[in-house]
Amino acid sequence: MEPDLKSMVHDNRKISIQLECLTTKELGAQGFTTAQAYVLLYILEHPDGTFLTDIHQELGVSMASLSSILKRLKSAGYVRTEQCPGDDRRKLLFGTDKGENAWDFLQQAITRSCSQVFDGFSAPEISELDRMQKKMLFNLSKYAQNQQQEVL
Repeated sequence: MEPDLKSMVHDNRKISIQLECLTTKELGAQGFTTAQAYVLLYILEHPDGTFLTDIHQELGVSMASLSSILKRLKSAGYVRTEQCPGDDRRKLLFGTDKGENAWDFLQQAITRSCSQVFDGFSAPEISELDRMQKKMLFNLSKYAQNQQQEVL
């Protein structure tokens, strides 16, 4: 019997939603959502500063969602902004000391979620899944590029 591709895509969506819920539950003790945690970690991994567009491209989060996430992180004191030298329209994003202090908690919560989702997988299975996911992302990025070219 052939695999049902629509069902597989639906299962991937369910996995993503359930993993986000699990991770947010882990992070909720400190008032973080999964999206906030990944954005803050990305910013903290770039101590010389990063831009909103860099986060958008790397994490695939919409610009509107990113703006909302950054507003919350900034108001909570985890992130600060500075004007970009030479371009007043752009702002560099930096983690604060409070953000740095959250690093271990965020990493541990995400690690616990990863352990849960991959429980019972062998190393070769994880490697094969990684390869297949990258192939799927590549296929989707090709489609997105084609769509952009058609608009132009």
